[in-house]
Amino acid sequence: MQMNAAQATRSPLLTIFERNRAGEQQGVVSVCSAHPQVIRAALELARDRDQVAVIEATCNQVNQHGGYTGMTPEQFAQGVRATAADVGLPGDRLVLGGDHLGPQPWRALPAEAAMAQAIAMIEAYARAGYTKLHLDCSMACADDGEPLGDAVIAARAARMAHAAEAALDPDAARPVYIIGTEVPAPGGMGEGHAIVPTAPASVMTTWRVHDQAFADAGLGDVFARVVAIVVQPGLDFGNEDVVRFVPGDAADLAGTVSALGGAVFEAHSTDYQDADSFRALVQMHFAILKVGPAATFALREAIYALECIARELPGWDARFSVRTAVESAMLADPAHWISHYAGGPAQQRYLRHFSFSDRVRYYWTDLTVASAVAALTGFCDGLPLPLPLISQYLPQHASAVADGTVAATADALCRAHIRLALAPYADACGVHARSDTVGAR
Repeated sequence: MQMNAAQATRSPLLTIFERNRAGEQQGVVSVCSAHPQVIRAALELARDRDQVAVIEATCNQVNQHGGYTGMTPEQFAQGVRATAADVGLPGDRLVLGGDHLGPQPWRALPAEAAMAQAIAMIEAYARAGYTKLHLDCSMACADDGEPLGDAVIAARAARMAHAAEAALDPDAARPVYIIGTEVPAPGGMGEGHAIVPTAPASVMTTWRVHDQAFADAGLGDVFARVVAIVVQPGLDFGNEDVVRFVPGDAADLAGTVSALGGAVFEAHSTDYQDADSFRALVQMHFAILKVGPAATFALREAIYALECIARELPGWDARFSVRTAVESAMLADPAHWISHYAGGPAQQRYLRHFSFSDRVRYYWTDLTVASAVAALTGFCDGLPLPLPLISQYLPQHASAVADGTVAATADALCRAHIRLALAPYADACGVHARSDTVGAR
């Protein structure tokens, strides 16, 4: 059957992954966040470094019911595309992704009911033009035994892929898919948890079982668009700890890429690794580096630093205190942090604000918190922010502010700080910066 032009459209990811497998220092930074400042900073960075921007939403953040952000896949996509146009990132350098698409949000339901919801979700993602779809059906539902067998996981993933394909118009570009479920717990590891790279045999089992499941479902041509498999490279982070990537420990795992039919690895929970680790990951074919809490952790750092600056200036008002608003919101609705932070009241208070798992990210849309951020931003932008105070609380950006590269405004400083967190990822993916702060104005 002859494919029309749209169906034959080649994902920009494919060239990057081919070059990675050929030994080039090529990869992509996949930013998984729904925060507008994080998205804008990521798009600006991709624009300035001539890179492909991959922006992803998770099944819990964005789904047909709104998720915890209140956005459907179409609404999230519209917002990202509008921001990309606003910052001048060409449309062919933007890839929208859906992460952990499966029954996770509905796992308390019986399997068939949960899968019905998951299928409706991936159909919405596909119709909205997301072209990187992670199929994750690894979680047991209410009437499943635990753990789920590989064949069941793969069969459900094939059902998801079939639904995504069927939801598309005949002339729509076809998505690429990610499989694999060996992912650290959301929000990072528990303290003292041993991190072991995925066994090569497990990689090959996952690949073969999914290949068979897709073939059984008549989706052999779709399996040819599986471009990556999620594995554990041997890294993670906790509330206060980071387990660094050790290349030697993942050598056997990296060697399996040659048997994956052109696919590469996707690495989750790479937050807070150092520049050498990011570079080594890409060299060893972990060509998709997922960014999660590290981006919003940087945003929170910048906002709290701006509050410290504002407290020193005439006209400060306690109504501008974002930290107070965040604390109140987190105490009023502890569901997003209570199972992550142990210890007494003082320890939990500290972790609520400063943990690497950054559970604060769930509260930026709270009306009280959003109002406080707006008030703080308005206050900061209503008067000059003194360079000595920027040097005190955001010293990483003092020189850029002094020479005019970064504007001394709340939004510009927040985006510059997020970009600083994302820059080592971009460095590892093969394009060098003209400037780490260009575009932050």
